[in-house]
Amino acid sequence: MTTIVTEPHRLWRNARYLTWLVSDTSKGLAATLFTFAIPLLALIVTNDPAQAGVIGGAGMVARLVLTLVGGILADRHPRIVLMLIGSLLGILFAGAFTLLALADALTFGTLLAANVLLAARGGVFDVAGESAIKEIVPNEAMGRAQAANQGRDAALQLAGGPLGGLLLGVGGWLVGVVMTLCHAVAAVTAWMLKREARRAGIADTGADALGLPTESAADAEATAPVRTSAWAELREAFAWLFSRPDLGGVLVIITIVNLGFNAAITTVMYALQQAGYSELLIGSLGAGVGAVMLAGAIVAPLLVPRIRTGVLAIAGLAGGAAGTVVLATVTEPWAIVIVLGASVLLLPALNAGMMGYFMVATPTQLLGRANSAAAVLGMGAMPLAPLIAGFGLTWIGRESTILVCAALCVIAVALALSNRALRALPVESRWTEHAKQYENA
Repeated sequence: MTTIVTEPHRLWRNARYLTWLVSDTSKGLAATLFTFAIPLLALIVTNDPAQAGVIGGAGMVARLVLTLVGGILADRHPRIVLMLIGSLLGILFAGAFTLLALADALTFGTLLAANVLLAARGGVFDVAGESAIKEIVPNEAMGRAQAANQGRDAALQLAGGPLGGLLLGVGGWLVGVVMTLCHAVAAVTAWMLKREARRAGIADTGADALGLPTESAADAEATAPVRTSAWAELREAFAWLFSRPDLGGVLVIITIVNLGFNAAITTVMYALQQAGYSELLIGSLGAGVGAVMLAGAIVAPLLVPRIRTGVLAIAGLAGGAAGTVVLATVTEPWAIVIVLGASVLLLPALNAGMMGYFMVATPTQLLGRANSAAAVLGMGAMPLAPLIAGFGLTWIGRESTILVCAALCVIAVALALSNRALRALPVESRWTEHAKQYENA
């Protein structure tokens, strides 16, 4: 009897994955620049941390709410086409922001509107890009793909801070110009991805647009539930998530730790700006943290196949909580970089493991809505982060605000340690087998 040895899937020989990565990275750089620039521009224009918090919080609310819409669209319509439309809207909105900055018309109201519009664009259309990767990368390579994405995100953070600070030093209009160019690159590569799918014989309609072979697309259509309403489709996604012990409970933990950690970082950034530090220096702090995350992302592909995902998740959460506690005691920029760097070292491996397992465990026809539901559950409290930072600095000061954030992170770690399903998540090679035990539970 002859044993057939299957060669491991090589991501860097997957042309569709590389095209997707360029498109998603360009869009990510635009988002990184705007995320960096908006709070600082808000502080410069208003000189009020509370108003800056309102601007940041409003954008997060818009993104979260419309992410639910994006999930429905991603399961109803061709995902690559949605990627293209989202990039074209990004060009339009970033161009409008550039014109406002050139006209010296950036005020509390215009910054609020610009942040909400760009965040809403991301909520409606970014889910499609996140979901399309399942049809481009096979399950056995998903952990490595997510680790590569984590490295990409770390590189964006590494470059985004200094680049954002440098551009902002010239003027907000230059941030807008670079964002517009980034969305243009994302649009071109999304179009290329659509063309590559057509050349491969994959129709750009219905389930075929996801990259499924024709037979699989027909099967997915035949077995898909009858669509009654958007609300019914959303309920289906939320019900599915909470029926899965390996996924539902984990999202509550992620919600709490995201709120605590991001509110702490926002508090630090606001405090540095109010203390008179330059935008370039603040951006350089982000670059230092990004460098550590890049190192963690380089190691992540070695850890995910060898260490149980549950162990990586708990270790990453514990590191973030410990770092947030220490962050309350340091004020010098160099010390802040060291503390934050130590806090995020295992974050790429945590994210690669959890996101990779989620992609493997979720059925293709449900992935868009499941992604959006998970985003809302995992990031639902995030709009509170800039509000906690802004009002916390105004009312109780820097140290006390960060300690409140640290308490949230410690609670998340305690919940993770008590969560049996989280602790049981295995290494990458056993994800498919592990997920199957919950399918008929």
